[in-house]
Amino acid sequence: MDHDVDKLRDVATVLNEALALLKAEEHRLAEHQAGRERDHDDRAGSAGQTVIGLGEMTCGLREKLDALALYAGFAALGLEKRAEAERRRLRSEPRYVPSGTNRMARPLSESTVQALQLLRQLDTFFEGGFAARIDEALAAPRATYPPADWEAYRREVRSEMEKPGVA
Repeated sequence: MDHDVDKLRDVATVLNEALALLKAEEHRLAEHQAGRERDHDDRAGSAGQTVIGLGEMTCGLREKLDALALYAGFAALGLEKRAEAERRRLRSEPRYVPSGTNRMARPLSESTVQALQLLRQLDTFFEGGFAARIDEALAAPRATYPPADWEAYRREVRSEMEKPGVA
């Protein structure tokens, strides 16, 4: 097995604790908005976008926990090809973590900050600069997605993609 059981247990513990913090924040926001007219404000940082960002991050962490369980199970059963496929999926950065914060109001909630700080511990577990992206998300002064000007956003994305060394 690529990782010993103790290491996988440590990773699972961090993922599970971060997931619990984000789910609690989702629940808190849902209760806070209960009885109010649903927020149809699509601006970055609105209550609705904050809930979407939290949902994206919880989904990404659930997927990682599932991949970890599948990897450990396939490896323990000696199904090496299946284990290797799950290992690759497991080692990739969680979807929407930390990018879900791009939608979220600032300052980020204490629970969200705690979850991201916990996840920083997994920098060497996930591929390519995970902690740095978390640090950027924590330092961001405001929500940036969805953009107010989609055309300017598309130009910026195209410009970034045309830079040398960007695939």
